Amino acid sequence: MPLLDSFGRVHDYLRISLTDRCNLRCIYCMPDLRMQFMPPAALMQAGELITLARHFVSLGVKKIRLTGGEPLMRKDAAQIIESLGRMPVKLAITTNAFFLDRFFDLFDSIGLRSLNISLDTLNPDKFKSIAQKDSFLRIWKNIDTAVNRGFHVKLNMVVMREQNLSELPDFIELTRTRPLHVRLIEFMPFAGNKWNYGKTVSYAEMLELIESKFDFEKIEDAKNDTARNFRVSGATGTFAIISSVTNPFCSTCNRIRLTADGKIKNCLFSREESDLLTLLRSGGDVQKQIIESIRGKHAARGGLPPFESKGAAGEFEKNRAMISIGG
Repeated sequence: MPLLDSFGRVHDYLRISLTDRCNLRCIYCMPDLRMQFMPPAALMQAGELITLARHFVSLGVKKIRLTGGEPLMRKDAAQIIESLGRMPVKLAITTNAFFLDRFFDLFDSIGLRSLNISLDTLNPDKFKSIAQKDSFLRIWKNIDTAVNRGFHVKLNMVVMREQNLSELPDFIELTRTRPLHVRLIEFMPFAGNKWNYGKTVSYAEMLELIESKFDFEKIEDAKNDTARNFRVSGATGTFAIISSVTNPFCSTCNRIRLTADGKIKNCLFSREESDLLTLLRSGGDVQKQIIESIRGKHAARGGLPPFESKGAAGEFEKNRAMISIGG
């Protein structure tokens, strides 16, 4: 039986956060440099994570994406990735690429070919300002290596009006001659990132800017895709816009999130969580809890008001910080 919510949506895509720690300090994800990270005992241990993943797979999950924090920071990341690679799922990862050179051979050996890489600027100085670390050159070298080794590389750019909007055409230009898939992501509200609706560069505004500089065409979106996909005329790569705020895709959502401390979130914006890790440790019925969590999913935005409504920023502020949810 597939994992169905009360609206008939099938949930077969699990995103597992390996850690809430990161070596970068991106201003929209971890805005507070004094952030308190989860103690090790509160995190899923490798065996527990694998056991929970097996429960999800037995309930119909077909794809698992590893997230963080920065998932490759975790000391036992290789062990976890290798174990998940033996499961009958498509395995992918979202990373900032800083540690990527240490994992290429492992990814090759288990068939992990899909890399989502967070990169919000092509300017080393601006990178230092946004990520609050001077790591651009190392990260860009790893991205270049990943492309040359034939990995399917998506560059995730969170578009921020006062930070990197002017670079949007530069990211699109990358797709002309290289097999890169640029994903332009609307700035979303989470605890501590000082979001308001006016800070979000909308789907329509991004598209208008791109139209002023490029000839492009709409291409087919994959089933359950969160992105609207396009290709510049004659380009090798593609670009897409993820418009969670101004043009959401809740009606086709198939995603489940498992936080690093073992909580299931049936929506990125939901404040409701179920503690699977404690249930597992106490010998409880994990699969029953997973099914109940998915059945209780709201139609949109975790049951919160529309983003543009009065007081919405305060409501979304009550969620976790993005880094403690998982990307």
